[in-house]
Amino acid sequence: MKPKFWKSTPNVVALALALAMIPNAIAQCMSQKALKPASWRSSPLVGARLVHAAFHKPDDDDDGPSIVGMWHVKFTVQTIDGLPVNRAGDDAIVVWHSDGTEIMNSKRPPQDGSFCLGVWAKVGKLKYVLNHIPWGGNDTSNAPGGIGNPEAGHQILEAINLNPDGNSYSGNFTARAYDQNKQPGPLVTGVLTATRITTTTSITDLF
Repeated sequence: MKPKFWKSTPNVVALALALAMIPNAIAQCMSQKALKPASWRSSPLVGARLVHAAFHKPDDDDDGPSIVGMWHVKFTVQTIDGLPVNRAGDDAIVVWHSDGTEIMNSKRPPQDGSFCLGVWAKVGKLKYVLNHIPWGGNDTSNAPGGIGNPEAGHQILEAINLNPDGNSYSGNFTARAYDQNKQPGPLVTGVLTATRITTTTSITDLF
């Protein structure tokens, strides 16, 4: 008659093999499709458990106002290739995201490229830089009211100062368009101002 220990040995061995195979199974799953970040957390009710946890990426001052949110931004062109012009430029709705990306809905005609994207970084106390790239569009300088020759895109660089109250910001910008042969157009410089859009903002407040 075999001792009870030996009767349970196959079950113990099977359990040990299963536990040994778990890391390999997890690695194979991760190689086939990306898994969201996770971490072990302990709960007094259910003990240790595996839960999703986002990577922390501070978007700006943790103890101060945030530039993340929706804004009404007005651009004023001051110079074109060094020549003073001082005229109204763009009028846009802009959203700054906490992941360091930005999107702008411009008042430009859609055929000229009314949506464009950017990336931003914090460079100091309440100070930010934005690299904004409108992709594509059309040159309407020689075709007012119509659709001109296609452009490869623009690049707009902004230096931003956020107001300490967190409800407005201002700054400077430079902009330049490029054709499909990578040839640059005139260099545009100017200033911009922005006010935060909230859940109580009316569309008529933006006119």
